[in-house]
Amino acid sequence: MIPQDKVAEIIETARVEEVIEDHVTLKRRGANLLGNCPFHNEKTPSFTVSPAKGIYKCFGCGKAGNVVNFLMDHEQLSYPEALRSLAKRYNIEIEEEELTVDQRQELNAKESLYIVSQFAADFFQEQLTQTQKGRAIGLSYFKERGFSEETIKKFQLGYSPDEWTALTDAAIEKGYQLDFLEKTGLTIVKEEKKFDRFKGRVMFPIQNISGRVLGFGGRILTSDKKAAKYLNSPESDIYHKSKVLYGIFHAKKSIVAKDTCYLVEGYTDVISLHQSGVENVVASSGTSLTIEQIRLIKRYTPNITILFDGDAAGLKASFRGIDMILEAGLNVKVVLFPDGEDPDSYARSHTQAEILSFLDSESKDFIKFKTDVLLKEAGKDPIKKAGLIKDIVESIALIPDPIIRSVYIQECSSMMGMEEEMLLTELNKSRKQKISKKLAAPNESTPQINVPEYLPQEGGKSTTKKINYQEQDIIRLMIQYGLNEIELEVDKDEKGNPIKEPFKLVEVILSDLMQDDIAFDDPTFALIYKEFTDAYEKEILLEEKHFIHHIDDTIRQVSIDLISQPYELSAQWEEKHQILTQRETDDLFKTIQSGLNYFKFKKLNNLKNEKRKLLTDATESEQYTDILLDIIKIDTSRKNLAKILGIVISD
Repeated sequence: MIPQDKVAEIIETARVEEVIEDHVTLKRRGANLLGNCPFHNEKTPSFTVSPAKGIYKCFGCGKAGNVVNFLMDHEQLSYPEALRSLAKRYNIEIEEEELTVDQRQELNAKESLYIVSQFAADFFQEQLTQTQKGRAIGLSYFKERGFSEETIKKFQLGYSPDEWTALTDAAIEKGYQLDFLEKTGLTIVKEEKKFDRFKGRVMFPIQNISGRVLGFGGRILTSDKKAAKYLNSPESDIYHKSKVLYGIFHAKKSIVAKDTCYLVEGYTDVISLHQSGVENVVASSGTSLTIEQIRLIKRYTPNITILFDGDAAGLKASFRGIDMILEAGLNVKVVLFPDGEDPDSYARSHTQAEILSFLDSESKDFIKFKTDVLLKEAGKDPIKKAGLIKDIVESIALIPDPIIRSVYIQECSSMMGMEEEMLLTELNKSRKQKISKKLAAPNESTPQINVPEYLPQEGGKSTTKKINYQEQDIIRLMIQYGLNEIELEVDKDEKGNPIKEPFKLVEVILSDLMQDDIAFDDPTFALIYKEFTDAYEKEILLEEKHFIHHIDDTIRQVSIDLISQPYELSAQWEEKHQILTQRETDDLFKTIQSGLNYFKFKKLNNLKNEKRKLLTDATESEQYTDILLDIIKIDTSRKNLAKILGIVISD
């Protein structure tokens, strides 16, 4: 349990823009920052971060929240996990009671899997450095690979003893449940027997983007042909290999700084390049590249260079995966290492300057490279050349940007000695087929526009109701400008000059609404208004951050939606072009008066409709007369407000 004063300190200290910039490339736009949303695939940036307010909002998919919510949604963390992550980042000490066995059992299953995985990583590292067998076998292997002690510590490399239950016994002795050891794949349970999955292997912990251990890769050191050389953790609630890139935690900042990402195949490729000073590198860990992994890279850069060992023919098997990268809108290059070399061996035998020079000089644009490879393979065979044309054009057709497609068509036309018009015809045919398939069966990569619903759900179906814009505007003004001061006339002096006093905007709105005893119809707006009035009666004025960091998800989401704007006026309108623009903050009193009057006008319209219904149902003459008098009074008030608002009413 994290004390509330520490929660407040963490939220006050954490900078939403700093945390999000670890995962999203942001560019300044006025007072806010803008980038591509990490929660859905988009080409045009709609993800806005407001450092001043401490919030983010995507105007494409609707995702919004504060710095804690971002970590919870982006990294699938619980609320306490997100707070602890921020506390660690900003060096805020949290004093929590040490968990007992019973308390540990009460933690949710996912958190327990994280805890067990971290225990295993610590255990393997301790075995590597603190035991005789670990140093003689595991540490010797890493030293032979040229890994320094600093590198071994950085990547939390370890050793699993060549014993059947070393880790399992140690974990159970410390109070960890066998069930969680089995669910993470660290322990294999068969009937009454249990044994360590990674027995006798050097260990490579696999971390997520925030550094939490999700799973492991283990390499065997014996020549046992029956055992797999590399063994990975099985899928679990926290480890999904299709969504993870090895080394992303250590590489993300460098990827953003260098604006490119090197993609390799194995753990040692990543580690050796890191140790050589090339840190913007990640690995797919031997799995075929997935769309989730591609999107993960795209959060940090649109540029990816794939490093391959072996000859060009071996690369053909990877063409389909690279086509997926093109379709996601990334720029792809490839580098082939000399025969007998791979990223690991090359990094160990060359300096940082030599590696960077090699990568720069040998990187080739993928489309050109693929065309060259297939042209050599086709030779003078016309049938193969026809197939080559179709293959190349299909890759180009995947590229979202029409200008880039056009450039590639021109270059391929020159390389293949074919008319550009013929390639364009084939390109259009390919794109038409692809679009038809997408229209017939849209997939998850198609971004969906999410219109926020402010009403609760019933029976699993969304309740639809038109938003009351007048109520919405009043709530927005109270949240966004509640503590802004406005001066109001309270009296006149002896000479008839006005005497003014400062009031908080929220005081003016609340006193006005409470005097007329006006209620809100929308349930969420009603809850927010009640919080304002309850606090006001205790002489407390709630501020914006109270709602931005609200414990209730719906109130927090609605509040952030209300105060977030997709656009802001450029300062150049006034500074450069001398065009004066009107802002609602220029005259807040006029803004709230207008908002209150529209709100009351809407309420009077609704009340009149209710009275009309009662009038038709009235059975007694006296009752009929009373209702009619009420309608006349309502109409008088409506007409007075309509005159102030400049509205023409016909009934």
